[in-house]
Amino acid sequence: MPENNKRSTILVVDDDPNNLSVFGSLLSGEYRILVASNGEIGLDLAASQRPDLVLLDVMMPGLGGYAVCAKLKTEDETKDIPVIFVTSMSDTQHESEGFLVGGVDYVIKPVNPIILRARIKTHLDLKQKTDELRSLAVKDFLTGLANRHRFDKFLTQEWQRGVRGGSTGLSVIMLDVDYFGHYNNYYGHLAGDLCLQQVAATLQKIVERSTDLVARYGGEEFCCVMPGTSLSGAIHVAEKIQEAIAELAIPHQKSDVSPFLTVSMGVVTTIPHMSSTVTDLLKEADRQLYLAKRMGRNRFYYEEYKNLQP
Repeated sequence: MPENNKRSTILVVDDDPNNLSVFGSLLSGEYRILVASNGEIGLDLAASQRPDLVLLDVMMPGLGGYAVCAKLKTEDETKDIPVIFVTSMSDTQHESEGFLVGGVDYVIKPVNPIILRARIKTHLDLKQKTDELRSLAVKDFLTGLANRHRFDKFLTQEWQRGVRGGSTGLSVIMLDVDYFGHYNNYYGHLAGDLCLQQVAATLQKIVERSTDLVARYGGEEFCCVMPGTSLSGAIHVAEKIQEAIAELAIPHQKSDVSPFLTVSMGVVTTIPHMSSTVTDLLKEADRQLYLAKRMGRNRFYYEEYKNLQP
């Protein structure tokens, strides 16, 4: 079990009720168990519940185990979930087929409880370490937010999703800490780092939906990506951010707009489509941020982004 003692979730997919009962009895004391009686239900549960590991029967009517595993490995949401096949077939050809579609291990029926638990623990431990490394690779070290690499990938994915969906708004808030260079020079770099951490934590509290992303864009710039959010919704978020930053009351004696730390924001909303790009969206967000600064800072600016409407 992972070191943080959180119960891992295991999805068991098997068409035999007796097998589901056996696995439940063997594992429910250590893990949270989800069960599916066929491949279609298994795919739905894997997508909605994101289990930590799947125990998958090979031979099932309809969608068989190999087809289920292959489907799991094609979806971003489920491709990293380890799959252990459970089967009565022990020949090399069937094992090879399972590994080719993305399985990580085989357990032969009738199941030996000691072997089953040991293999589950091995693959859960490995997944935890892999997840930790993957998380570090996409996090900004100072603020704990998503880094630029993660931001670029996430925004591209949401843009492509929007192009396929055709009608869902995609909103971006680009934010800059006002006169941060002056702040750093006057208060020192350690104070500057703490300031950025406080701003990052504030953004994370406000932009809290699991479908959204807050990232450090670079230096004292941050970006909030909010799929499925209208312009009015994005404006509401920007208002809350401005209020929350003001409530921090971080002294900034070298600011030309306030004795306390402030931010400027550019707000843009569009409906992604094939005739435009993510780069166009970011350029527009940056332009509206520039206008917010030009108009005196300590504010957010938006205008209808007509040239990106389909």
